[in-house]
Amino acid sequence: MAASGAGPKGQERASDRLVQLCNPNLAGMKEDILYHLDLSTSTHDLPAMFGDVKFVCVGGSPSRMKAFIKYVASELGLHRPGQDYPDICAGTDRYNMYKVGPVLSVSHGMGVPSTAILMHELLKLLYHARCSGVTVIRIGTSGGIGLEPGSVVITQQAVDAFFKPEFEQVVLGKRVVRSPVLDAQLVQELAQCSAELNEFPTVVGNTMCTMDFYEGQGRLDGAFCSYTEQEKQEYLRAAHAAGVRNIEMESTVIAAMCSACGVSVAVVCVTLLDRLQGDQVSSSHEVLTKYQERPQRLVSYFIKKRLAAA
Repeated sequence: MAASGAGPKGQERASDRLVQLCNPNLAGMKEDILYHLDLSTSTHDLPAMFGDVKFVCVGGSPSRMKAFIKYVASELGLHRPGQDYPDICAGTDRYNMYKVGPVLSVSHGMGVPSTAILMHELLKLLYHARCSGVTVIRIGTSGGIGLEPGSVVITQQAVDAFFKPEFEQVVLGKRVVRSPVLDAQLVQELAQCSAELNEFPTVVGNTMCTMDFYEGQGRLDGAFCSYTEQEKQEYLRAAHAAGVRNIEMESTVIAAMCSACGVSVAVVCVTLLDRLQGDQVSSSHEVLTKYQERPQRLVSYFIKKRLAAA
């Protein structure tokens, strides 16, 4: 039965913690169709397929998430020559999902709306599969504020465009605000892993989640722009003063939904440019590819270390 509470009991061990859903309506459903994942509780044995999942890594790009599953499989010693990783959601063109051992790699598309749909169905999948001790990590790209391109930001607090730690949604015409709570211990573990790797600059800081790539992030190069360069700079410097070190479009919804379901969550993104210096991503494809591999490298190292200590 879906739990109506929003978090696990304090004394419960993290490794035993089940995913808790905040929807009593699910208990009376004979079948739950996860439409955008092309999965269902009546046509798929979800506990058999996903019951061993401990790490769920989500990111915007389907190709990046497939590359990640191949990389983590190699790092964990689970890859075999010639082995392929089929898309579990091949029956739909909305999202892509790959699995190896206890790791699930899923694309969420761009922005809050696409990500929210994915997270609803992904959290229900983990619940129906009776997964326990799950850790969710977003691995992605972002624009930095005052950081060199290629820097990795481990999110300490996800904030909105007003620099508030809130995720706002309109439900039945009413404003609903949820807290995007990240796992502080997980943040520390990831920072320690980056220090041990010592391969690229990493900072712990706040991440601003916006509803748009252009005006929402103060860019001057969109189809519309009603502000000046000076106004843009003032806004970005105010964000930096509030502890924001990077900008993206998914962190608050992922953090809010996972924490409400008692799931440990973190966000790890690489910066592709310093927004104080410009708006366009102008680095070469080769350089951007290397940058995008950095969060994958860090999270893979973390997973391998966690599994070794289990």
